[in-house]
Amino acid sequence: MANIGIIGSAGRMGQAIAAVITASDDTLAGGIDKDGDVAALAGLSDVLVDFSSPHALEANLDAAIAAGVPVMLGTTGLEERHHWLVDHAAEHIAVLQTGNTSLGVTLLAHLVREAAGRLGEDWDIEIVETHHRMKVDAPSGTALLLGQAAAEGRGIDLAANSVRGRDGITGARTAGTIGFAALRGGTVAGDHSVHFLADGERIALSHLAENRTIFARGAVRAAQWLIGRPAGRYTMPEVLGL
Repeated sequence: MANIGIIGSAGRMGQAIAAVITASDDTLAGGIDKDGDVAALAGLSDVLVDFSSPHALEANLDAAIAAGVPVMLGTTGLEERHHWLVDHAAEHIAVLQTGNTSLGVTLLAHLVREAAGRLGEDWDIEIVETHHRMKVDAPSGTALLLGQAAAEGRGIDLAANSVRGRDGITGARTAGTIGFAALRGGTVAGDHSVHFLADGERIALSHLAENRTIFARGAVRAAQWLIGRPAGRYTMPEVLGL
């Protein structure tokens, strides 16, 4: 059992995480939002889960360091300075920072990295993602995470080898590139497929997200895993022992 504090508790992810904690054997130590007392929450918690905003990151990490509690950081939109702050915090406490807490996506990325590394360049890689009509960015962060996994498996730089938004007379596909396609519509929480295509055969590795609960469950699992860990930066694959 763990006392888990939520930073950003009024947000959609914060509410989903609170529901998962309430339904488990763990205890919700409390939740705060903008202008909340993060130091007080840290003092009541065995671990903090932060899905707030980049602007609050420094204060949140300082409070966690002062209280000596680990942090599961799911806040997105971080810039270079924020990653420096996370590195600094990891010198004092355990920190797991990720853009996707789904255990399924974590395993999928591992499989994609393995497949990309074992299959040659005669296997083309294409990533297709589908999200609800209100999503404002493309490709999704998860699609880019999967693209990065494929690039690491191939030992190439993703930015220099990605292809997006094909239109018109594009010419033949360049060998070794990683393609992205984004579909938008309805209320899809998030579907991602990585296609490996060769002459005469194809492999597809997919993950379908039906609701936000899967990310909340992964965040709670990661938070539980962090308790008692020595100071340092950790990743979602480590939670699964990958």
